[in-house]
Amino acid sequence: MATTNPEAGTTDPATTPAEPLDPTGAPGTLPLPPKAARIITAAGALGTLASTMLAWTWTAEFPGDLTYYGSPVDLQTLTLIGSVLTLAVLLAGNGVRGLRWLTPGGRTAPVVLLAAGTLGVAWFTAGAIAVVLGGLVNFEPGMWVAVLASLVTLVGALGLRADQPFDPADPALRDPGAWQRFRHTLKAPAPQPARELPAWAELLIIAVTFGIALFAFTYGIDTPYGELFIGFLILVGFAATALARTGLTQRLAKITGKHRNVTFAAAFVAAACFPFTQSSDQYTSVAANILIFATVALGLNVVVGLAGLLDLGYVAFLGVGAYAAALVSGSNTSVLGVEFPFWAAVLTGAGASLVFGVVIGAPTLRLHGDYLAIVTLGFGEIFRIGMENLDGSSGPSVTNGANGIANIPDLVILGFDLGEDHTVLGVELGPFANYYLLMLLFTIIIVTIFRRADRSRIGRAWVAVREDETAARAMGINGFRVKLIAFALGATLAGMAGTVQAHVTSSVTPEQYQFVEVVPPNSAFLLAAVILGGMGTVSGPLVGASLLYLIPAKLQFIGEYQLLLFGLALVLLMRYRPEGLLADRRKKLEFHETGQLDVPTGGPGLSKTEASR
Repeated sequence: MATTNPEAGTTDPATTPAEPLDPTGAPGTLPLPPKAARIITAAGALGTLASTMLAWTWTAEFPGDLTYYGSPVDLQTLTLIGSVLTLAVLLAGNGVRGLRWLTPGGRTAPVVLLAAGTLGVAWFTAGAIAVVLGGLVNFEPGMWVAVLASLVTLVGALGLRADQPFDPADPALRDPGAWQRFRHTLKAPAPQPARELPAWAELLIIAVTFGIALFAFTYGIDTPYGELFIGFLILVGFAATALARTGLTQRLAKITGKHRNVTFAAAFVAAACFPFTQSSDQYTSVAANILIFATVALGLNVVVGLAGLLDLGYVAFLGVGAYAAALVSGSNTSVLGVEFPFWAAVLTGAGASLVFGVVIGAPTLRLHGDYLAIVTLGFGEIFRIGMENLDGSSGPSVTNGANGIANIPDLVILGFDLGEDHTVLGVELGPFANYYLLMLLFTIIIVTIFRRADRSRIGRAWVAVREDETAARAMGINGFRVKLIAFALGATLAGMAGTVQAHVTSSVTPEQYQFVEVVPPNSAFLLAAVILGGMGTVSGPLVGASLLYLIPAKLQFIGEYQLLLFGLALVLLMRYRPEGLLADRRKKLEFHETGQLDVPTGGPGLSKTEASR
């Protein structure tokens, strides 16, 4: 209650508690009537859709040739998809029959995100045309319509009422400003419980999901120029976030969790179909190197994500496996002059990396934190410099020094030469497609090992040591032994990938295994892939490695600014999603507020009355 000054007979406003906001009211960012906001958003989305049927520029000098009417291409197609998704989610949120399944959770937040993504693609295209062709004078009416209509769509979406009411207990929301209202608009409730589906329907959903994922990945990797790839990233980034806000991601996670083995098989079947969508080896070479990078990142995930050991020289184990395989490959530049069959070369590379992992890990794993990171960083540099010095001049003649081991022959497995073209199911597969499928088999093996290890007793011991080594030791866990096992296993997995990398690149040189370089794999990018994707998960490092390899490969026109933009992206990621893109439940609870108290309410222990009950 407010207090009254008995002498003045007035109420003291300083002691008057603030009136809580109406818990049912959650206005949007912009003060628009709800009905008007919906109409504006729908009209803007329709206008953006119509703009893609018009010419956006007058000349074909801009990549993609956006000069046609009634035939959207490239960036116009991305804008069309964004506007259609925005309109569909808007109608679903307003209860249109046949579309309500799209929004089991949030209704406003996904519309805002999709409108922002469509605006991003349209305005980026406008900026690219202005820069490439030299000014706004190169715009055709369709480009102006797209710019204005996408802005109208976002303005209308920001006027929609938020999905959740304000929390009256939050003092920041008692008098919210525009920024607080905008952030609140992006919040979405948990999806409503879904009715039980028959098993065949759930399996069909899994198959369709991975089919869409294959299509999206194929479209992204096949983009012929950088501007289209940037537009693709903008739309996919906003669309994926919007999908999570609708609640469809959570429902899909429940279905895939229920059918884990089917999901695992469907993912690799979709990946195996990728070479059959390509007409040349131009992009299958990128895909093969992505798989090499991803499998090495998954091995590092054992060390960093499960055991919590910061290894900054992990790429050296990849190099050990590659050099071991190159030395026994039968190359005319190998000093050994022997040629092992493929399976023996794999065992040689994995065994050599295992030995190096144990030799390096045994004396160093008694260190912790920064000290361990510095030692592993030193090992990575020692390996690279050592390979340069084993040239017969500075040291024994083993690796040919900086020239490395070249002319590594293609693999021949059961009479199947991976260096030649082969026709499978009527599709001609080139050498890189063959190596892609071989590397996919290795990925399946490494993922299986990771999953089994994660769920085993040793996997639980890794997690215990990672969370609190002192407590783990008190519970009887031998911290040094389990850390050494993790270090050795991670090194072995990297060595396996290295044996294939040596044949894919056909040469092995010390410069391929640096701590940081613009082109992955290197130790810095491997660690970033694990953190970006989500530590301790299977899919996280695979997705993180794919992004970190594909983005530099597609944005080569940025040149020396690649590392600058990469660092900026990591800073933003650590600020707004520190748990990674595909984090497990433990990391989500660790990095975000859950509304739970850290300690139970009340005093410590039981009262006498409670104890006597």
